[in-house]
Amino acid sequence: MAKKIVFMGTPMFAVPILKSLYQNGYPISDIYTQPPQKSQRGQKINKSPIQGIAETLNLKFRSPKSLKNNDEEYEYFKKIDADLAIVVAYGQIIPKKFLDLTKKGFINIHASILPKWRGAAPIQRSIINLDKKTGISIMKITEKLDTGPVCNIYNLNLSSNLNAREVSDKLSLLAAEKILENIDDILDDRANFIEQDHSKATYASKIKKEEGKIDWNENAQNIIGKINGLYPAPGAFFIFKGVRYKILKAEIGVREGNPGEIISDELEVVCGDKRSIKIKEIQREGKKPQNISEFKLGTHIKKGSII
Repeated sequence: MAKKIVFMGTPMFAVPILKSLYQNGYPISDIYTQPPQKSQRGQKINKSPIQGIAETLNLKFRSPKSLKNNDEEYEYFKKIDADLAIVVAYGQIIPKKFLDLTKKGFINIHASILPKWRGAAPIQRSIINLDKKTGISIMKITEKLDTGPVCNIYNLNLSSNLNAREVSDKLSLLAAEKILENIDDILDDRANFIEQDHSKATYASKIKKEEGKIDWNENAQNIIGKINGLYPAPGAFFIFKGVRYKILKAEIGVREGNPGEIISDELEVVCGDKRSIKIKEIQREGKKPQNISEFKLGTHIKKGSII
Protein backbone atom coordinates (compact mmCIF):
# COMPACT_ATOMS: atom_id res chain seq x y z
CA MET A 1 0.00 0.00 0.00
CA ALA A 2 1.30 3.50 -0.86
CA LYS A 3 2.58 5.62 1.98
CA LYS A 4 0.60 8.68 3.06
CA ILE A 5 2.43 11.92 3.80
CA VAL A 6 0.92 15.07 5.29
CA PHE A 7 2.77 18.30 4.46
CA MET A 8 2.44 21.29 6.79
CA GLY A 9 3.89 24.65 5.74
CA THR A 10 3.01 28.24 4.94
CA PRO A 11 5.63 30.65 3.49
CA MET A 12 7.56 30.69 0.23
CA PHE A 13 10.43 28.92 2.03
CA ALA A 14 8.31 25.75 2.12
CA VAL A 15 7.25 25.80 -1.55
CA PRO A 16 10.37 24.27 -3.20
CA ILE A 17 10.32 21.48 -0.62
CA LEU A 18 6.68 20.58 -1.32
CA LYS A 19 7.32 20.75 -5.08
CA SER A 20 10.36 18.48 -4.72
CA LEU A 21 8.36 15.85 -2.85
CA TYR A 22 5.51 16.04 -5.35
CA GLN A 23 7.74 15.94 -8.44
CA ASN A 24 9.63 12.93 -7.08
CA GLY A 25 6.47 10.92 -6.63
CA TYR A 26 5.97 11.06 -2.86
CA PRO A 27 2.27 10.69 -2.01
CA ILE A 28 1.07 13.93 -0.39
CA SER A 29 -2.38 13.06 0.92
CA ASP A 30 -3.17 16.35 2.67
CA ILE A 31 -1.61 19.78 3.08
CA TYR A 32 -1.99 22.06 6.08
CA THR A 33 -1.25 25.77 5.82
CA GLN A 34 -2.15 29.00 7.60
CA PRO A 35 -5.46 30.60 6.57
CA PRO A 36 -5.48 33.56 4.14
CA GLN A 37 -4.54 36.89 5.70
CA LYS A 38 -5.94 40.35 5.08
CA SER A 39 -3.46 42.85 3.69
CA GLN A 40 -2.58 45.81 5.93
CA ARG A 41 -5.28 48.03 4.50
CA GLY A 42 -7.78 45.21 4.40
CA GLN A 43 -8.43 45.57 0.67
CA LYS A 44 -7.10 42.18 -0.32
CA ILE A 45 -7.05 38.63 1.02
CA ASN A 46 -3.64 36.98 0.60
CA LYS A 47 -3.39 33.20 0.34
CA SER A 48 -0.27 31.59 1.72
CA PRO A 49 2.31 30.52 -0.90
CA ILE A 50 1.69 26.90 0.08
CA GLN A 51 -2.05 27.26 -0.52
CA GLY A 52 -1.22 28.70 -3.93
CA ILE A 53 0.97 25.78 -4.97
CA ALA A 54 -1.50 23.27 -3.50
CA GLU A 55 -4.23 24.71 -5.74
CA THR A 56 -1.88 24.67 -8.74
CA LEU A 57 -1.01 21.01 -8.14
CA ASN A 58 -4.63 20.13 -7.33
CA LEU A 59 -3.70 18.83 -3.88
CA LYS A 60 -6.12 18.82 -0.93
CA PHE A 61 -5.35 21.50 1.65
CA ARG A 62 -6.77 22.62 4.97
CA SER A 63 -6.21 25.91 6.75
CA PRO A 64 -7.57 25.84 10.30
CA LYS A 65 -6.98 28.95 12.38
CA SER A 66 -5.61 26.77 15.16
CA LEU A 67 -5.02 23.12 15.96
CA LYS A 68 -5.18 23.76 19.69
CA ASN A 69 -8.44 22.49 21.25
CA ASN A 70 -9.70 21.74 17.74
CA ASP A 71 -11.50 18.40 18.10
CA GLU A 72 -12.91 18.49 14.58
CA GLU A 73 -9.44 18.84 13.06
CA TYR A 74 -8.06 16.19 15.38
CA GLU A 75 -10.66 13.69 14.19
CA TYR A 76 -10.01 14.55 10.56
CA PHE A 77 -6.24 14.17 10.97
CA LYS A 78 -6.77 10.86 12.76
CA LYS A 79 -8.79 9.52 9.83
CA ILE A 80 -6.00 10.35 7.37
CA ASP A 81 -3.99 7.54 8.99
CA ALA A 82 -0.78 9.10 7.67
CA ASP A 83 2.61 7.44 7.72
CA LEU A 84 4.54 10.69 8.16
CA ALA A 85 4.02 14.43 8.55
CA ILE A 86 6.63 16.85 7.17
CA VAL A 87 6.54 20.31 8.73
CA VAL A 88 8.27 23.34 7.18
CA ALA A 89 7.64 26.75 8.76
CA TYR A 90 3.98 25.96 9.36
CA GLY A 91 3.54 28.82 11.81
CA GLN A 92 1.64 27.00 14.56
CA ILE A 93 2.63 24.88 17.51
CA ILE A 94 1.39 21.34 16.85
CA PRO A 95 -0.39 20.00 19.95
CA LYS A 96 1.07 16.90 21.58
CA LYS A 97 -1.99 14.76 20.88
CA PHE A 98 -1.54 15.32 17.12
CA LEU A 99 2.04 14.06 17.29
CA ASP A 100 0.82 10.52 17.95
CA LEU A 101 -1.37 10.39 14.84
CA THR A 102 1.24 9.31 12.26
CA LYS A 103 3.10 6.01 12.16
CA LYS A 104 6.58 7.54 11.74
CA GLY A 105 6.06 10.80 13.59
CA PHE A 106 6.33 14.44 12.56
CA ILE A 107 9.53 15.62 10.85
CA ASN A 108 10.55 19.28 10.90
CA ILE A 109 12.94 20.95 8.47
CA HIS A 110 14.41 23.77 10.56
CA ALA A 111 16.54 26.56 9.07
CA SER A 112 19.49 26.47 11.47
CA ILE A 113 22.23 24.22 12.77
CA LEU A 114 20.46 22.90 15.84
CA PRO A 115 20.64 23.35 18.78
CA LYS A 116 21.66 26.86 17.71
CA TRP A 117 18.81 29.24 16.86
CA ARG A 118 15.76 27.32 17.89
CA GLY A 119 12.59 29.33 17.39
CA ALA A 120 10.81 31.67 15.01
CA ALA A 121 13.54 33.66 13.21
CA PRO A 122 16.67 31.50 12.81
CA ILE A 123 17.79 32.94 9.46
CA GLN A 124 17.49 36.55 10.56
CA ARG A 125 19.18 35.95 13.92
CA SER A 126 22.05 34.08 12.29
CA ILE A 127 22.79 36.95 9.91
CA ILE A 128 22.40 39.65 12.57
CA ASN A 129 24.77 37.65 14.78
CA LEU A 130 27.37 37.61 11.96
CA ASP A 131 27.54 33.81 11.97
CA LYS A 132 29.96 32.28 9.49
CA LYS A 133 27.59 29.46 8.59
CA THR A 134 24.01 28.32 8.94
CA GLY A 135 22.14 25.32 7.59
CA ILE A 136 19.11 23.08 7.79
CA SER A 137 18.38 20.44 10.40
CA ILE A 138 16.07 17.50 9.81
CA MET A 139 14.56 16.58 13.15
CA LYS A 140 11.68 14.83 14.87
CA ILE A 141 9.12 17.11 16.45
CA THR A 142 8.62 16.70 20.18
CA GLU A 143 6.41 18.61 22.59
CA LYS A 144 8.94 21.38 23.28
CA LEU A 145 9.89 23.79 20.49
CA ASP A 146 12.74 22.60 18.23
CA THR A 147 14.15 20.23 20.87
CA GLY A 148 13.67 16.90 19.09
CA PRO A 149 16.43 14.53 17.94
CA VAL A 150 18.16 15.29 14.64
CA CYS A 151 19.00 12.83 11.87
CA ASN A 152 20.95 15.12 9.53
CA ILE A 153 22.34 18.65 9.32
CA TYR A 154 23.43 20.33 6.08
CA ASN A 155 25.61 23.45 6.29
CA LEU A 156 25.61 26.64 4.23
CA ASN A 157 28.48 29.14 4.42
CA LEU A 158 27.42 32.73 5.01
CA SER A 159 29.11 35.75 3.45
CA SER A 160 28.66 39.31 4.69
CA ASN A 161 26.80 40.39 1.54
CA LEU A 162 23.94 37.88 1.77
CA ASN A 163 20.59 39.13 3.06
CA ALA A 164 17.83 37.13 4.76
CA ARG A 165 15.82 36.62 1.57
CA GLU A 166 18.86 35.28 -0.31
CA VAL A 167 19.84 32.96 2.53
CA SER A 168 16.25 31.75 2.84
CA ASP A 169 16.16 30.93 -0.88
CA LYS A 170 19.46 29.03 -0.67
CA LEU A 171 18.37 27.04 2.39
CA SER A 172 15.01 26.24 0.85
CA LEU A 173 16.64 24.79 -2.27
CA LEU A 174 19.13 22.88 -0.12
CA ALA A 175 16.27 21.41 1.92
CA ALA A 176 14.31 20.53 -1.23
CA GLU A 177 17.29 18.49 -2.40
CA LYS A 178 18.32 16.92 0.89
CA ILE A 179 14.88 15.81 2.09
CA LEU A 180 14.95 13.31 -0.77
CA GLU A 181 18.06 11.70 0.79
CA ASN A 182 16.27 11.27 4.11
CA ILE A 183 12.61 10.49 3.54
CA ASP A 184 12.94 6.83 2.55
CA ASP A 185 15.26 6.16 5.49
CA ILE A 186 12.71 7.78 7.82
CA LEU A 187 9.80 5.82 6.35
CA ASP A 188 11.78 2.55 6.56
CA ASP A 189 13.14 3.19 10.09
CA ARG A 190 16.74 3.40 8.89
CA ALA A 191 17.30 7.03 9.90
CA ASN A 192 19.51 7.59 12.94
CA PHE A 193 18.11 10.34 15.14
CA ILE A 194 20.54 11.78 17.69
CA GLU A 195 19.53 13.81 20.74
CA GLN A 196 20.53 17.48 20.67
CA ASP A 197 23.01 18.90 23.19
CA HIS A 198 20.45 21.06 24.98
CA SER A 199 23.17 22.87 26.98
CA LYS A 200 24.28 24.57 23.75
CA ALA A 201 20.83 25.79 22.71
CA THR A 202 20.27 29.39 21.64
CA TYR A 203 16.93 30.95 20.72
CA ALA A 204 15.87 32.96 17.68
CA SER A 205 13.05 35.07 19.06
CA LYS A 206 10.50 36.62 16.73
CA ILE A 207 11.71 39.82 15.06
CA LYS A 208 10.11 43.03 16.34
CA LYS A 209 9.80 46.05 14.08
CA GLU A 210 11.52 48.35 16.55
CA GLU A 211 14.67 46.20 16.44
CA GLY A 212 15.35 47.64 13.01
CA LYS A 213 16.33 51.10 14.27
CA ILE A 214 20.02 51.66 13.56
CA ASP A 215 22.33 52.86 16.32
CA TRP A 216 25.21 54.55 14.49
CA ASN A 217 27.44 54.07 17.55
CA GLU A 218 27.61 50.37 16.70
CA ASN A 219 30.42 49.14 14.50
CA ALA A 220 29.96 49.03 10.75
CA GLN A 221 29.89 45.25 10.44
CA ASN A 222 27.11 44.93 13.04
CA ILE A 223 25.05 47.52 11.20
CA ILE A 224 25.54 45.66 7.91
CA GLY A 225 24.42 42.49 9.73
CA LYS A 226 21.24 44.23 10.85
CA ILE A 227 20.52 45.61 7.36
CA ASN A 228 20.99 42.19 5.75
CA GLY A 229 19.30 40.21 8.51
CA LEU A 230 16.15 42.32 8.49
CA TYR A 231 15.75 42.45 4.70
CA PRO A 232 13.11 42.68 3.29
CA ALA A 233 10.97 43.00 6.41
CA PRO A 234 10.75 44.68 8.82
CA GLY A 235 13.96 46.34 7.60
CA ALA A 236 16.76 48.33 9.23
CA PHE A 237 15.97 52.03 9.37
CA PHE A 238 16.93 55.50 10.61
CA ILE A 239 14.75 58.55 11.17
CA PHE A 240 15.66 61.97 9.75
CA LYS A 241 13.46 64.98 10.46
CA GLY A 242 10.59 62.74 11.52
CA VAL A 243 10.66 60.55 8.40
CA ARG A 244 11.63 56.88 8.44
CA TYR A 245 14.16 55.66 5.89
CA LYS A 246 14.74 51.94 5.39
CA ILE A 247 18.20 50.88 4.21
CA LEU A 248 17.81 47.95 1.83
CA LYS A 249 21.39 47.40 0.74
CA ALA A 250 24.75 48.71 1.96
CA GLU A 251 28.44 47.83 2.06
CA ILE A 252 31.41 48.60 4.30
CA GLY A 253 33.43 51.77 3.65
CA VAL A 254 36.67 53.06 5.23
CA ARG A 255 36.15 56.78 5.75
CA GLU A 256 36.19 58.39 9.20
CA GLY A 257 34.09 60.97 10.99
CA ASN A 258 31.50 61.18 13.77
CA PRO A 259 28.89 58.42 14.22
CA GLY A 260 25.78 59.13 12.15
CA GLU A 261 27.47 61.77 9.99
CA ILE A 262 26.92 61.77 6.22
CA ILE A 263 30.41 62.22 4.78
CA SER A 264 29.76 62.07 1.05
CA ASP A 265 27.14 62.99 -1.50
CA GLU A 266 26.70 59.24 -2.10
CA LEU A 267 25.16 58.80 1.39
CA GLU A 268 28.14 57.27 3.14
CA VAL A 269 27.53 57.19 6.92
CA VAL A 270 30.11 56.95 9.72
CA CYS A 271 29.69 54.22 12.33
CA GLY A 272 30.95 53.81 15.88
CA ASP A 273 34.23 52.10 14.95
CA LYS A 274 35.19 55.03 12.70
CA ARG A 275 34.46 52.98 9.61
CA SER A 276 31.56 53.86 7.37
CA ILE A 277 28.82 52.15 5.43
CA LYS A 278 27.92 53.07 1.86
CA ILE A 279 24.16 52.95 1.34
CA LYS A 280 23.39 51.40 -2.05
CA GLU A 281 19.59 51.13 -1.93
CA ILE A 282 17.10 52.98 0.28
CA GLN A 283 13.37 53.43 0.73
CA ARG A 284 11.73 56.54 2.14
CA GLU A 285 8.59 55.91 4.17
CA GLY A 286 5.61 55.59 1.81
CA LYS A 287 7.80 55.58 -1.32
CA LYS A 288 9.28 52.95 -3.60
CA PRO A 289 12.83 51.61 -3.15
CA GLN A 290 15.50 53.65 -4.93
CA ASN A 291 19.18 53.27 -5.65
CA ILE A 292 21.36 56.08 -4.33
CA SER A 293 21.73 57.78 -7.72
CA GLU A 294 17.94 58.20 -7.90
CA PHE A 295 17.47 58.98 -4.23
CA LYS A 296 20.04 61.79 -3.92
CA LEU A 297 18.33 63.86 -6.64
CA GLY A 298 15.34 64.61 -4.44
CA THR A 299 16.50 64.22 -0.84
CA HIS A 300 17.26 66.76 1.88
CA ILE A 301 19.84 64.39 3.39
CA LYS A 302 23.12 65.91 2.24
CA LYS A 303 26.80 65.67 3.06
CA GLY A 304 27.29 66.98 6.61
CA SER A 305 23.84 65.88 7.85
CA ILE A 306 23.66 63.85 11.08
CA ILE A 307 21.14 61.04 10.95
